[in-house]
Amino acid sequence: MLSDRSRPVIEATLPVVAENIEEIASRFYTHLFGEHPELLDGLFNRGNQAERTQQMALAGSVAVFASSLVKVPEQLPDHLLSRIAHKHASLGITPAQYDVVHDNLFWAIVDVLGDAVTPEVAAAWDEVYWLMAYALINQERGLYSARGVRPETVWREWEVAERHQETDDVVTFRMRRTDDRLVRTSLPGQYVTVQVPMPDGVRQPRQYSLTKADDGEHRQFSVKRVHGGGKPDGEVSNFLCDHVHVGDRLTLSLPFGDVVLDDSRPVVFASAGIGITPMAGMLSHLTAARSRLPITLLHADADENSFALRRQVLADVRSLPGGTAHVWYEQGANTTLPVEVHPGVMNLDDVQLPDDAAYYLCGPLPFMQGIRSALIERGVPARDIQYEVFGPDLWQADLVTEDTPGVGHHALAPLG
Repeated sequence: MLSDRSRPVIEATLPVVAENIEEIASRFYTHLFGEHPELLDGLFNRGNQAERTQQMALAGSVAVFASSLVKVPEQLPDHLLSRIAHKHASLGITPAQYDVVHDNLFWAIVDVLGDAVTPEVAAAWDEVYWLMAYALINQERGLYSARGVRPETVWREWEVAERHQETDDVVTFRMRRTDDRLVRTSLPGQYVTVQVPMPDGVRQPRQYSLTKADDGEHRQFSVKRVHGGGKPDGEVSNFLCDHVHVGDRLTLSLPFGDVVLDDSRPVVFASAGIGITPMAGMLSHLTAARSRLPITLLHADADENSFALRRQVLADVRSLPGGTAHVWYEQGANTTLPVEVHPGVMNLDDVQLPDDAAYYLCGPLPFMQGIRSALIERGVPARDIQYEVFGPDLWQADLVTEDTPGVGHHALAPLG
């Protein structure tokens, strides 16, 4: 909780900081990499930096955290912190790196706001920073401890045992462990960070959802080739799709991720495109556990040839006594698979949903926003809807302000 001395200062300066937070975040990253270029090797993804999604995610997180301290002092934005902590743990972030971030972030604040940053203002925002930092450090310490590792030992080498071309743009890699160290199985819905050396020698990280239940010896993930569409193509995805084959080795983190399956109640999965990947991992777990609960898969794609992992996930649904599946193809309802197919985009009016279900969403952000809104209109509590997003989470801050009493969207309005 903020001190009585700092609270009125933060309340008074929050609007001007929020108005400038995106510029502060941009200057922060530029200065950080100028002072510490080694952080670009294995820790930060250059694609996210070029797209500015990392800057926007940082800006939203800081603004929401500060606003929450002022308006709901007894309640930290736990979902926001948990999502960040899991991502940090998958990268092996250390407590000492928070000192580096602090020094460069406050340089950027002064650089943007100038004389407005009086000693009193600096002290108050310093308090906000360390409240957020220590909340994350403590969560990350717990995540490392639960896995029995330290930040520097989250990485291991795995060998490509199998490679499957799912679609023209999606490849599945089945990895085999290469040493005798204990492998703790992932939780259904989690991801690993894959750290890939680029041709210029710089290692680039990217998170990929695990698409099959762990068996103690293997881990499986699927990669969609990212086409830039006028922007640079995805470095990691294109390298993996073009250059990694059976027998090659990759550096993977241990599994992390806060979107984890609750297998004690009915489940509805709603996905679009490559958003099927975390659903595949959770369905695989349910199949291995021989679940008899009602399980509903809803998936949207361009056409059948674009539906990655379709044979695996539909086989899993058919093996579940309570399993049903509905698929929407934008380019028509033709199918060679035994599944009910609807033409057009996903429409929840086409299906009957089970009572008291947990909902999991993954796909493009507009798709998830639309499906979440439709579910809430049908009376599904917001707490029963979880989602996974690939890359920096630009939606989480909005959901925190929506779901936290007393924290309004005006806190983030200047970021738009």
